[in-house]
Amino acid sequence: MQGSLRRRARLAHHGRADVIIGKRGVTPEVLREIDSRLRVKEVVKVRMLRTALEASDADRREIAVMVARALNARLMGVRGRTFVLARPRGRDRFKDA
Repeated sequence: MQGSLRRRARLAHHGRADVIIGKRGVTPEVLREIDSRLRVKEVVKVRMLRTALEASDADRREIAVMVARALNARLMGVRGRTFVLARPRGRDRFKDA
């Protein structure tokens, strides 16, 4: 299973983003949406708009790490303003922030 997630995470970098973080930044709604997609797909590609980074004190990597921790997911990689998260089924832990 682990190898399969890694392969799917590599492939996700080439596809379209599943979730986009907008100018309001990482909101509870955004976290719920990412969590929902992780439950279904196990691998999710997230893109941050430039305005999301401008509105935050954190840099792109810090935001990606924060989202991964909040969702009990593994950060598979960060490229530019895009990152990929993976979480095997059964590791759901997200609670409303």
